Amino acid sequence: MAHSDRQASLTILSLAIGAFGIGVTEFATMGLLPFYASDLGVSEPQAGHAISAYALGVVVGAPVLSILGARLDRKRLLILLIAFFGIANLLGAFAPSLGLLIAARFAAGLPHGAYLGVAMLLAAELSPNRRGAVAVAVAQVLMGLTVANVIGVPLAGAVGQWFGWRWSFVIVAGIAGLCALAIGRTAPVLQDDVSRSPLNEIRALSNPAIWLTLGIGAVGSGAIFAVYSYLSAAMIDAARAPAWGIPLALSCYGIGSTAGSYLAGRLTAWSQFGAALMLLIGMAAMALLYAAVMGHWPLMALAVLGMGLMSGLVIPLQMRLMHVAGEAQTLAAALNHAAFNAANALGPLLAGAALGAGYGWASSGMVGAALAIGGMIVLALAWLQARRPRPVVLVPTPAALG
Repeated sequence: MAHSDRQASLTILSLAIGAFGIGVTEFATMGLLPFYASDLGVSEPQAGHAISAYALGVVVGAPVLSILGARLDRKRLLILLIAFFGIANLLGAFAPSLGLLIAARFAAGLPHGAYLGVAMLLAAELSPNRRGAVAVAVAQVLMGLTVANVIGVPLAGAVGQWFGWRWSFVIVAGIAGLCALAIGRTAPVLQDDVSRSPLNEIRALSNPAIWLTLGIGAVGSGAIFAVYSYLSAAMIDAARAPAWGIPLALSCYGIGSTAGSYLAGRLTAWSQFGAALMLLIGMAAMALLYAAVMGHWPLMALAVLGMGLMSGLVIPLQMRLMHVAGEAQTLAAALNHAAFNAANALGPLLAGAALGAGYGWASSGMVGAALAIGGMIVLALAWLQARRPRPVVLVPTPAALG
């Protein structure tokens, strides 16, 4: 290969920096919700629309930007995507109203799925052994998301409390700028990393197995976001948690999700469908536990830790997509993140509706459990579709034709 092992390692590190920034802005916005709601003079359910707007941006941008950027080399496309992401976060930091903040969050979400999808593909291309090291390289890129939940999100939450929520978006914009510079300095331009025809990616959308797999994540993962989105507000209002308790609870989710990635990987090696079912059952149980212990913030933090352990649903779903997507691997990877963020929109939206109707903070856990059960229903449909025998096409022999 034209690139060295050192260059490959530095490139993957650069890609992980971008994933770190994406993870911080996606999850820190949830933890900062009570602060920007108060500053902008809106209710917390209304402020939750900024979270949903980011998720909707991912849903729209992941497939569109993956297809539009198919003819660009991956290095240039990644730089453009992460630079746009940084600018959008900077605009959100200066938003004077909720409406403009929502618009900025939507824009920031547009490059999210495409960046992660293309980054995983480039990391796989740089692997010294395609068969043995692809999963490791992809995991190293996605580790940026995990580290963001363990370290970046609690730090961003602390910065938001001490210096103002706007500074968290400024910091994310700085991380995006660092990532763009690092990719420009380290990433090679590979000779075969430009798709010859975007139509090859679009054809994947005709496969019902892809849509059912995406539906599992879009519905089921909403359980996590229904709980997580209003965690800070519930700890302040219902549990009277100390200021340091909120970053601690956010770190609990990050620690849980780190262990959850390993757990999901082991379960997926056993069975893709079995892993998804067990994780969804765990989500439903943890969401119900969260609702049951509402008002006791240490127990709420433990329930969120358990929810983090179940957050690796994206792994068995990604493996399933790789199996059914054929030649459209890039679009499939981007759509998986789009589905995850459809859940990021659906969860806060339904939980916010329950809160707005006056059902209390525990209702976010009940909504989460319902979404996890909904994910199980879609999973059952996907399992039945996978077991359906394919039609056999009989080709008549010359003798049969007479």
